[in-house]
Amino acid sequence: MPYVNVKVTREGVTPAQKAEVVAGVTRLLAEVLGKDPATTFVVIDEVEPEDWGIGGLPVAEYRRLAAD
Repeated sequence: MPYVNVKVTREGVTPAQKAEVVAGVTRLLAEVLGKDPATTFVVIDEVEPEDWGIGGLPVAEYRRLAAD
């Protein structure tokens, strides 16, 4: 009974995109690990960008520096 938790920043991910992620992750676990899709759980958590950090920086600052 796999459980996968996907975290993304809350920046306009649509319900259709979320459904595609759920389907894709489920399909991947079935294909690679032989897991039963009926017992595979995929949860998508949306995190506010100000609550996300990369490389010791808030995501907004990280993106700003990466764009320079």
